[in-house]
Amino acid sequence: MKRKIQNKPIGIFDSGVGGLTVLKEVLKQLPNENIIYFGDTARVPYGSKSVETIKKFAMQDSSFLKSMDVKMIVVACNTVSSNAMNLLRENFDIPFVDVLLPNAMYASQVTRKKRIGVIGTPATIESGAYSKIIKKFNKSHKVFSLATPLLVPLAEEGLVENKATEIILRDYLKKLIKKDIDTLILGCTHYPLFERKIREISGDNVQVVNSARQTARTVKSMLEDLGMLNSDNKKGDIRFFLSDIPRNFRKIAQRFLKQNIAGKVSKIDIENY
Repeated sequence: MKRKIQNKPIGIFDSGVGGLTVLKEVLKQLPNENIIYFGDTARVPYGSKSVETIKKFAMQDSSFLKSMDVKMIVVACNTVSSNAMNLLRENFDIPFVDVLLPNAMYASQVTRKKRIGVIGTPATIESGAYSKIIKKFNKSHKVFSLATPLLVPLAEEGLVENKATEIILRDYLKKLIKKDIDTLILGCTHYPLFERKIREISGDNVQVVNSARQTARTVKSMLEDLGMLNSDNKKGDIRFFLSDIPRNFRKIAQRFLKQNIAGKVSKIDIENY
């Protein structure tokens, strides 16, 4: 029975391509795990939606992954992590890992000046979730949050190394740099796609917290603690399910993951879940 559970896949979902940053880091940490990835590309972005709609989408996404008999669900979306985790944990009898707690915990540990910046979608920033959790770790930490709504569409379009993108990033980041932050949380899983440029703009005195990297470490730790690591000694399989298949999804995924995903991408009607 234990081996049967160990060999089940890990489920990962996001509003679109951003969750690929989490998938990439999970593959580094856990190369033997089978993974089912769902990207809600027909309804991206989540960050501009109402809380009620975000919760509805989160329930449907989790229901789909549960129907695929996964052993764990990784919520690779800061917007859902900020607005719907209590709902998901109340309704599904399965381990969840969200991106919020690992980021907040790590940022709280590494900040020297106790001045932490957070960039994210409007829904994530408006929830105040990062500030609340960081203050639980240390009440003296100051958190400066900034909604950066243009970054998700740029990531979805694959406009990472682009002059216009750099101008937008510089305009956003200067507002936080002026606050004398020494730590910056990338509070959306799309944002690690811009990590190289964000580090360049922020400078050496600002430590950038990659949401995907910290989440993947938590996934590995939780699976170890639960005795649910895949016991097979072979490379795991990945399957991709999308609510719509954008023209550039395969190109972005293959370039980012550095592997051929031909024949592994399927479209589903998420409204049925």
